[in-house]
Amino acid sequence: MAATAAGGDMNADRTECADQLVGLAPCLQYVQGQARAPAPDCCGGLRQVLGKSPKCLCVLVKDKDDPNLGIKINATLALALPSACGATHANVSHCAQLLHIPPGSKDAAVFSPGGDKGTTTTAPGELCPPSPASVLVVSYDDLYGRKKRDYLAI
Repeated sequence: MAATAAGGDMNADRTECADQLVGLAPCLQYVQGQARAPAPDCCGGLRQVLGKSPKCLCVLVKDKDDPNLGIKINATLALALPSACGATHANVSHCAQLLHIPPGSKDAAVFSPGGDKGTTTTAPGELCPPSPASVLVVSYDDLYGRKKRDYLAI
């Protein structure tokens, strides 16, 4: 029964966020690994999405492997988006809680530092992440409010 409730909550979250996620369209090149930094329009759209409902970025990352989405999303880059855009009020470490995902579950791991981000390989001709050329520093607060920092080679 709990799975049904969680699934129902996720469906409601998807419905709530569907229109807002259109505002993240300018971010696609960044979260697909095709751009080294998010475009200014992306950051403006992200701030609007986060201002209306912070969990909508979480929904996008949670659904990263959903074939109905129609695009491939790099969860690590998507989770780094608030930091890359200077949206310091966003705290993606709370995504599992916002989406009512049981802590310690595989679905919750994507939102944890060092967790399973669902990295996939791509076939020739598909979207490929850029070769490591710089380091992205991602700062965030953990569940206990402690400041954390991750370094990602991009």
